[in-house]
Amino acid sequence: MRFEGTDDYIATEDLRIAVNAAVALERPLLVKGEPGTGKTVLAEQVAAALGAPLIEWHVKSTTKAQQGLYEYDAVSRLRDSQLGDERVKDINNYIRKGKLWEAFDAPQKPVLLIDEIDKADIEFPNDLLLELDRMEFHVYETGESVKARQRPVVIITSNNEKDLPDAFLRRCFFHFIKFPDAETMAEIVEVHFPGIKQRLLSEALRLFFDVRDVPGLKKKPSTSELIDWIKLLLNEDIDPETLRQRDGAKLIPPLHGALLKNEQDVHLFERLAFMARRERS
Repeated sequence: MRFEGTDDYIATEDLRIAVNAAVALERPLLVKGEPGTGKTVLAEQVAAALGAPLIEWHVKSTTKAQQGLYEYDAVSRLRDSQLGDERVKDINNYIRKGKLWEAFDAPQKPVLLIDEIDKADIEFPNDLLLELDRMEFHVYETGESVKARQRPVVIITSNNEKDLPDAFLRRCFFHFIKFPDAETMAEIVEVHFPGIKQRLLSEALRLFFDVRDVPGLKKKPSTSELIDWIKLLLNEDIDPETLRQRDGAKLIPPLHGALLKNEQDVHLFERLAFMARRERS
């Protein structure tokens, strides 16, 4: 089982090495990188490449580690007992399997995605240490132990919003997805828009990286925003020459709403355009 990328996902050599190393070591792959660099999509593509089912656990600020194992619905059981429901005799009727349990129970070795782990409470990663290490956990309500049929490929993503505990990091294989360079980005764009005219692609990438390099930008546009922007350029049949114009009045890219995601960055470009016009006058 080796990951070499897919037709729909351009994986750099260092990323391929990281995925295969984590699989060989049977350790979770912790993937970091700025938003929009394809961390979540990586799990989907690894599953596709390995022919494995994908189980996704999208973490929120309110998510608790216990929810990944199972949840016991005591309220429903109490209500059913008051109504005389026969289901109350079997406590298993009130045990809801979590995503880890699903992965442990899967008949085929799955890929388990734990997405944006840094959104949860700081104790969340520590609370999963034992289960991810031993690949088993105890169900206190029934007294049973749940063991993984086979160790899943675990991919954990983080946007670096908070530091993760050292004990958790020691158990992971770590990889930081660097922002793609122009050559890699061109390959990514061609996957989404086969046969795109090279002149349009060249000018769009040049302008895109120019925008990312503007000092003081609050949110740099990401790969996903570039894809959206190019889709609009193609839909509106924007001439590459329009993208090449860089006079003071043209500092804000056409259809910039796909690239600039907050008013501070739009105002920054407006100020730069104003200053450029003053210098020329």
